[in-house]
Amino acid sequence: MKETLQFLRELAVHNNKEWFDQNRTRYKACRERFERFTEEYIRRLTEEVDPTLAGLKAKDCIWRINRDIRFSNDKRPYKEWFGAFPAAGGGKKSPRGGYYVHIQPGCCMFAAGIWCPDKELLRGLRDDIVGNYDELEEIMSAPAFREYFTDFDTDYMLSRVPLGYDAQFVHADWLKRKTFTISTPLSDKQVCAPDFMDQLIRIAQAAYPINRFLNYRFN
Repeated sequence: MKETLQFLRELAVHNNKEWFDQNRTRYKACRERFERFTEEYIRRLTEEVDPTLAGLKAKDCIWRINRDIRFSNDKRPYKEWFGAFPAAGGGKKSPRGGYYVHIQPGCCMFAAGIWCPDKELLRGLRDDIVGNYDELEEIMSAPAFREYFTDFDTDYMLSRVPLGYDAQFVHADWLKRKTFTISTPLSDKQVCAPDFMDQLIRIAQAAYPINRFLNYRFN
């Protein structure tokens, strides 16, 4: 990943079409390496973590580098990261919980779970939590989980428990979530290490019970 991180560092400084065109060969090489990495990641996730991922391809899981700037004040034309989201039911287009890896200099990370579900699914997930919070407590107290994660991420939290739910519920903060993800940072050194894939798989194994819980409605 060293070459990829270096390319992305330079892209962050020169995020314009002229520089990108001059370095398009480098980008294609980085893209091809990341596609091969993602294919291997999917294979090992399927075999060692989550068999529901069988049949996914790298192209299902990787974002294109061009940004959609039509309605944005930020007119940088290119994403300054590579990301892959293996998830059953369509990869990056799937509503299910998956196993996201984000490669960006100084901001690499792993994440799992469901990001910004639609209203129907969000209510279903909250109902599942109310009815099965003891199972979720057990998942989050497991030593393997605690090695990498603590709780659901706090992005897009409501200030109060939504209508229809008990404000005194033992895990009221979980009900305030509008997104149910867990994440852990990865250093550039980790990403460049020879055993990076092994590290990712161990983290994914720790995250699997959360995805299994969140994906129950899709079974």
